[in-house]
Amino acid sequence: MYGFQRVASAVNTTIVANPQTNATQVLSLLQQAYAQDVSVVVFPELTLTGYTASDLFFNQTLLARQNDALHAILEASHNISTLAVIGMVLIHHGRLYNTAVVIQNGSILGVIPKSYLPNKKEFYEKRQFVSGRHIKNSTTTLLCQEVPFGVDLLFSDNKEMVLGIEICEDLWAVMPPSHQMAINGANLICNLSASNELIGKAQYREELVRTQSARCMGAYLYASSGVGESTTDTVFGGHSIISEYGSTLAQSERFLMENSLITADLDLQRLNWLRLSESSYSDELTTPFRTIFIEATPQIKELKRFINPFPFVPSIYQEKAHRCEEIVKIQAHALIKRMTHARINKAVIGISGGLDSTLALLSTHKAFEIMGWNTQNIIAITMPGFGTTSRTKNNAVELCIALGVTLRTIEITKLALTEFEAIGHDPSDHSVTYENVQARARTSILMNTANREGGLVIGTGDLSEIALGWSTYNGDHISMYALNSGIPKTLIQYVIEYFKSNQTIASIIDDILATPISPELLPHEGDEIIQETETIVGPYELHDFFLYHFIKYGATPSKILFLAQHAFEKKYDEATIKKWLKLFIWRFFTQQFKRSCMPDGPKVGTINLSPRADWKMPSDADMKIWMEELDLEERF
Repeated sequence: MYGFQRVASAVNTTIVANPQTNATQVLSLLQQAYAQDVSVVVFPELTLTGYTASDLFFNQTLLARQNDALHAILEASHNISTLAVIGMVLIHHGRLYNTAVVIQNGSILGVIPKSYLPNKKEFYEKRQFVSGRHIKNSTTTLLCQEVPFGVDLLFSDNKEMVLGIEICEDLWAVMPPSHQMAINGANLICNLSASNELIGKAQYREELVRTQSARCMGAYLYASSGVGESTTDTVFGGHSIISEYGSTLAQSERFLMENSLITADLDLQRLNWLRLSESSYSDELTTPFRTIFIEATPQIKELKRFINPFPFVPSIYQEKAHRCEEIVKIQAHALIKRMTHARINKAVIGISGGLDSTLALLSTHKAFEIMGWNTQNIIAITMPGFGTTSRTKNNAVELCIALGVTLRTIEITKLALTEFEAIGHDPSDHSVTYENVQARARTSILMNTANREGGLVIGTGDLSEIALGWSTYNGDHISMYALNSGIPKTLIQYVIEYFKSNQTIASIIDDILATPISPELLPHEGDEIIQETETIVGPYELHDFFLYHFIKYGATPSKILFLAQHAFEKKYDEATIKKWLKLFIWRFFTQQFKRSCMPDGPKVGTINLSPRADWKMPSDADMKIWMEELDLEERF
């Protein structure tokens, strides 16, 4: 289903040195995972014996019974296509190895030895085991079978998933084996671990797993030994973690007294396509790995994953102040650099009482505050036209007065009427010409004022409008510095709220946020806004969602539709989403010519449409295949 795979991390109740009982619990968890359509499940380190068996690993009886336990699991799992990664001791060429055994449908697919053996403080693994980090292109005998053995093994379903495996300390090493696995195509790393509990260690462990998933541009599946391990000197909590590209999707409660299984749905297709656009990933040199192709694993029938409807907006509320402050600083310092380099000390900005001009004004004001410049040198111009309402005009005026900037009001109706007469346009014809004449009149006023004052025209258009081409070419499309060009509409609303901490302008901001988004170009009745942008081009929350997935990893239209249905399932039906997605595709392709000559502006997030940096696209590209893909009946 669009590259989604359900994975699981399992912690079995352990009895040290009792492989048969441990195998019973492992098999129970494996059956649970299979019933839940899990593709891959990982178990803790030395699953069948327990990690803390210590010198009992030298005992023939324990190792023989461990092998019997593995045989019992294989016999009972012939019809289980879930890939299981189980920890056990292996004797190879007269040496003991701490290994991970990969099984599927009752067969052993491969065995991976641990590379880095901790031998300090509470860990003394070198007392029993030998490092396997130099074992490559090798095989070993296990249960009378010759199976691939070494640290150079990857497991692939020949579709989306490539699995690599490391064991506990491997992750904590300076050069984790997962680096080379990822470079060679592994997008899912499993780690069988026995990480004991210490004060503060759980948080560090989660951070380590999460950041490693980001570094590898993949997913990381981690399972650590539970409370059944010996407490002679250490305590184990059974910590399970599933992370994907820097985000933790699931983690278990620790210190559980019963079996534990956590699952998460990974978007492996997304990870694969992200890697194509990251030069740092592509530039790494690959090394020889053996790929073992696995049989088909269970496919999920229903997605059980939260799809963020607002991918540009921080999901953790506590981060709001920090994130907004960072955004405003990026904007402010970008403007400071541009103005100081140009030796300009005045900023000219058109203020309408809408979201975009409000943020541009607030961030410009912040730049002047940082530099200690006179805010009277911010020249804010309101330019009422045929569709301007008193609500938006009053909000613009009150905000300018509260911020202490220079406020000017210049009516554009006479200018527009003169232009209509000059080109022979009937003022009663409210077509695109009627609207664009007004937009260009405003831009002309701003540019000419900037020339007269020796100032810089601040562009107010945002990333969402740039994506849709929702601007008048050579009108509001043009400025001397496009301050909002890296911020989408949903994020602009979020950042403006941050400024409500200034009580002087809090009530003004509240009303601006509550005002319908409108270009206010058509005549109104009863001083009410009659032209609402989102009824014309669709909800910006949908378009921002489309933009993110289309640009971030090149998602197909049908996958974007699928994701949007999950993200907005209680708000929009499939027909509505599909309608606006088609419009997004149409506008994104047909309006590239505006982006090709857009003015400079600061990049704020990971997505930007500047033709000089992030997005290079021909203005005459055909959209046909994207529209066709969206209309395919079979989408999985």
